[in-house]
Amino acid sequence: MTETLPDARAALIDAARDAASRAYAPYSGFHVGAALLLKNGDVVTGANVENASYGLTLCAETAAIAKIANEGWIGELAEVAIVGGRPDGDALTGGEPVHPCGRCRQILNEAAERSKTDILVHCASGDGSTMKTYRLSELLPASFGPKDLGLID
Repeated sequence: MTETLPDARAALIDAARDAASRAYAPYSGFHVGAALLLKNGDVVTGANVENASYGLTLCAETAAIAKIANEGWIGELAEVAIVGGRPDGDALTGGEPVHPCGRCRQILNEAAERSKTDILVHCASGDGSTMKTYRLSELLPASFGPKDLGLID
């Protein structure tokens, strides 16, 4: 696996942690932030947005992917960092890395296939003590996406 330089990876995780601070999570109290690294080096973030009708909640990854799709950058995704935990003042708690849910893995796959990249997914704990990196194909084996519909090579 090609690893991001440690400083660049840390900056991406910090951007996700910052995004988590802006989460709207009045029901679960669990804040998640995602930071997408684009091929040109730009970083786009998103945070979870809960809704009283729980099924309408947006995950952080979904919010960030919607931003890049809206800007026409859906094919520019290179990496993603995800951080989550319960807020405690200006910090997040939780020592276990937060991983994308199944829905978010599928949504990330759409952008990854459009980007023609098996993206790196950095999953970090709220308190910053633990981080694991995966290829998206490890998190979503035998995926279904635009390639299966003949939309991309």
